Amino acid sequence: MKLYGMRLNPAFEGRFERFLEDNYISIGYTGLGDLEGAGKDEIEDRLIGLGRYVGHGLRTASEEVHLFANGVQDGDFILFADGDTVMLGDVGDYFYVESSDVPEDGACHRRGVTWLHRIARSELNGLVQDMLDAPGAIQSFPYPFQLAQLDRWLSPQGVQPSAADRSKVDDETIAEALAVLKLALRSDDPDRRERAAAAILRYAK
Repeated sequence: MKLYGMRLNPAFEGRFERFLEDNYISIGYTGLGDLEGAGKDEIEDRLIGLGRYVGHGLRTASEEVHLFANGVQDGDFILFADGDTVMLGDVGDYFYVESSDVPEDGACHRRGVTWLHRIARSELNGLVQDMLDAPGAIQSFPYPFQLAQLDRWLSPQGVQPSAADRSKVDDETIAEALAVLKLALRSDDPDRRERAAAAILRYAK
C-alpha cells in the first residue's frame, strides 16, 4: 500500500469535477498509444518518437508516465489536488481510452479511482504537502505510509497495512524517515520546523 500525489494537469483546467464524477484520473501525454505492459525503456522510445522530448524533459516524462502506468498499483491511494482542494481516492488499474488520445481531449491514459473524501489542503500534514508541492505530474510519498497520517479519512479505525506492507516498512526505514524529520526541525523555515515537529509528535503517540 503506497501513497501518490497528483496535481491537476494545466491542460485539464476546468475538468477537476469531471474526473471526480467519472471516477478516474489522467496524466495526459497523448500520442503514446496503449501503455498496458509497456516497460520504461519502451515508454522512453515512444516519447523519443514523438520528437517533443529531449534531455531532462525526456527523462522526466519517461519517469512520470512509467510511474503512472506501472508504478502505481491497484489498491494504492492517491491525493489529487486542485488548488486548496484535495481528493483522496483508492486507485484502480491502468486503462487506455483511444478516443481521448487527441490534443483536444488528452485524457487517454487513465486509472479508475474510488473517491473517498474531499479534504482541505490545510488539513494535511507537512510531509504530504511537501509531496504535493514537488514538481512534476505525479509523485510518490517517500516515507512509510503511516507518516501521511490519513487514518481519519480512511476509516474509523484507520487502514492497517497488510503483512506484505509491514515487512517493507521495517525499523530501519522508519528510522531513516524520522531522521529526515529531525533534520527538518533545524530548518531555517519556521513553517517546515513546525510541520516536522507535529509529524514526529503524531507518530510518537
